[in-house]
Amino acid sequence: MVGEDDTTKSDDAVAGDMMVALGGTFDPIHDGHRALFERAFELGDVTVGLTSDDLAPKTRHDERHVRSFADRRADLAAELSTLAEEMGQDWEIRELSEPTGIATEPQFDVLVVSPETETGGKRINEIRRERGYDPLEIEVVPHVHADDGDIISSTRIVNGEIDEHGNLTPEREGRGQPS
Repeated sequence: MVGEDDTTKSDDAVAGDMMVALGGTFDPIHDGHRALFERAFELGDVTVGLTSDDLAPKTRHDERHVRSFADRRADLAAELSTLAEEMGQDWEIRELSEPTGIATEPQFDVLVVSPETETGGKRINEIRRERGYDPLEIEVVPHVHADDGDIISSTRIVNGEIDEHGNLTPEREGRGQPS
């Protein structure tokens, strides 16, 4: 159960005027990530923490190649700039060198998470309390499902099971390791 200070929905806040944080590896970007970005921009100005080259492999539950920070940042910037323009919000990308990242900083109001990262959001609020900051509202965005009913994930895309929109791609080979 979510405690009173770990609100999962922002009912009393005026949408669009909050400082919103989210973070991840985003390799490759897919419709599940886009759902997170869209919700974040609905809430306000967005700061995305992008895992560093050192941190990215440590946050993976599986062994797979993760593209460089520079390549991931370029793709992420392209995604965010389009959405930000459509929604009239500002955005920035910052490098994450630790899992709790930017969200422990005092300026943020909301943390946008997926169901599997909600626990991390609660840990971030514990750190914020220890530092004397108000807890963040935690906005949980539901998974986006692929054609087969399973969730869209970067791992499934890299393995060649689906494309970024969740379409099945049985004829496709996964992403290999770089030479």
